[in-house]
Parts: sequence; structure tokens; C-alpha cells
Amino acid sequence: MADYKKYDPRVDSLVVEARTFWSREVKDLPPEDKDLVAESIHRHPQLASDISYERAHTGFTRIITVHPADLERLVQEQG
Repeated sequence: MADYKKYDPRVDSLVVEARTFWSREVKDLPPEDKDLVAESIHRHPQLASDISYERAHTGFTRIITVHPADLERLVQEQG
């Protein structure tokens, strides 16, 4: 059975919805920065340290909670 608490390319290929949550350390980012980070982390879900999947009727919902380490990985990936 699949582990829905870590990145799984097979499960991720069935994602129909994405949700983003913010850890306490990054919750005060400006809204426009949050939009950019959320878009980027869902474009590269394998970089997320806190990812899970919930079953939906037609696939899965990807849930990522963004932490400071994720921001660092995104910067390294893009830059």
C-alpha cells in the first residue's frame, strides 16, 4: 500500500487538487510571496519536506506545509 505521507511520483500523477499550509516560521510572508512560493512548491513537489496526499473521488489532493528549509531548496533549485 502506498505511503501518503511522502512524495510519490505515481500518486502525484493522480493529483487533482493542491493545498498549501504555512509553518509558524513562514506564516507571516506577504500574500504575493506566498502565492509565488505555493505555485513553485507545487510545481516541484519532490522538494517539499512536509507533503501528504488525501484520496479524492477522482484522484488525490496534494497537501504541502511550507517550512523554511523548503524555501531554501526552492531558491537553490531556481537559482
